[in-house]
Amino acid sequence: MSESRLQFSDIYFATEPYIKSVGQVRIGASGIGWKAAEGEKEALQKLSVPGLSAASGMLAIQRDDLRRIQWQRVARGYGLRIYMKNGTLHKLDGFTADDYETLRDSIKRLFHGLTLEVRDISLKGWNWGKTDFEGTNMTFRVDNRPMFDLPMAYVSNTNLANKNEVSVEFQPPQGKNLKRKDAPDELTEIRFYVPGTTTTSTNANGAKKAAKEEEEEGGEDEEEEVSAASVFHETIKDRADLGQVSGDSIVQFSEILCLTPRGRYSIDMYSQFLRLRGKTYDYKIPYDNVQRLFLVSKPDELHMIFIVGLNPPIRQGQTRYPYLVLQFVRDEEVAIDLNLNADEAAQRFEGKLRPHYDEPLYRIVANVFKGVTDKRLIEGGGFRGYHGSQGIKASLKANEGTLYPLDKGFLFAPKPTHYIPHSEIASIVFSRVGASSSNKMRTFDLKFNMHGSQDYQFVSINREEHASLEEYMEQHGIKMLSELNETTAVSYKGMDEDSDGENGVGKGAAAFNPAAALGSEDESSEDEDFVAASESDVPEEFDDDYESPDDDAE
Repeated sequence: MSESRLQFSDIYFATEPYIKSVGQVRIGASGIGWKAAEGEKEALQKLSVPGLSAASGMLAIQRDDLRRIQWQRVARGYGLRIYMKNGTLHKLDGFTADDYETLRDSIKRLFHGLTLEVRDISLKGWNWGKTDFEGTNMTFRVDNRPMFDLPMAYVSNTNLANKNEVSVEFQPPQGKNLKRKDAPDELTEIRFYVPGTTTTSTNANGAKKAAKEEEEEGGEDEEEEVSAASVFHETIKDRADLGQVSGDSIVQFSEILCLTPRGRYSIDMYSQFLRLRGKTYDYKIPYDNVQRLFLVSKPDELHMIFIVGLNPPIRQGQTRYPYLVLQFVRDEEVAIDLNLNADEAAQRFEGKLRPHYDEPLYRIVANVFKGVTDKRLIEGGGFRGYHGSQGIKASLKANEGTLYPLDKGFLFAPKPTHYIPHSEIASIVFSRVGASSSNKMRTFDLKFNMHGSQDYQFVSINREEHASLEEYMEQHGIKMLSELNETTAVSYKGMDEDSDGENGVGKGAAAFNPAAALGSEDESSEDEDFVAASESDVPEEFDDDYESPDDDAE
């Protein structure tokens, strides 16, 4: 180790969560460098970290870009937190306690004006403190010592749960080399109780600034008192975007009607994620979360439904939404130019996007989603109902909707949206289809018996759709059962017939044997002690000549 350059081995690159790549650190007069060891470059592939070359496995931090360097106790011993002037934070873990003095002296000597700061972590375990935003991280402090950090880069949504409570939801880090089943437990939501109020001022343009800034500027704007929770909520929304939106969006769709979750949302499409912005909720959804895309027509033939399947689903409090259901007017046509030229569309998206679209809005949205997510767009198949529509009206429990028989599965929309692949269906049972002509039902039920999962039963399906559904099942090789084949019906037809048979017993009564129906064991035996008597021989208590057995005894 020379005096002009320090070198440390077995140091982890910890800037990106879940990345376990070991290498060497070199600190010289030009800056700080980290290089992955042999065989450790694979973990860095397709990472987008400023200053990191994934191909060569090297991280280069120039001296002039350094702002602060901190020394901190971490899970892997000790680590360096390197703050850049552009707001980026790099982490290098794996140092030992004996390395502190060497690093402190070298940083002071090599980087004029910088010192190695010691960052002490609070271990009190309190659940109250103060928050401090630094770059793209939020630090929770107790007694002016940091307790934990929350990276704003992974905030997927934040909203005011109530007047003084702010919820922050996190999107798990997405790496092409990280399988979800191998990921450890993750923090998905945290809530902060923020009491009190603060003063803001609103200028003529409606932009809010802190009261302190207004006083310094000498502005004459009116002051307004708002809750501290709302200010904290807006700060998180602003900080969550730092370092994430690189350049302008590819395209923006404004005021799209969303059936699930309900409301009108604006959709901003970026190269790696989309932004779903409403009046109350704001979501950041990576394209890796998109699992399926559906485009179907409503039975009224006036609207189109575009469905986006998500995993993990977005959340509003305790409610999960695994599907985005967007509704469009079929005849609404627009002309849209994407923020891409022909070369970018051909290189970045391999020709799956066009710079210009002039067609129905639902088709533009579906094609853009298909291009940026690289997912297959599933449209209505060859099935046609009795009235020629792609789907048939049905109800799932108490929810009315439309059941769409597609080429490889069934789709029920809009709420609750379910997709049932053919491969998961064991059999289908048609119920209430064999009623007699005198008691003919107008609707029937359809039950899906599944392989190892809960069954689905769709009710109130128009009887006219039975023939087309039966033909669809036969074409796709789905096993069909009838409820009449599973249960034996009991006929009471003979009980309704009137006939003057012998001894006053009709044919219907002779045909129906109560003892046989009950399975009595004494069917052919007689009670010798029983003496039959006419009902007219039985004295009644209200008769004048009635005599009780006690009177006879007297």
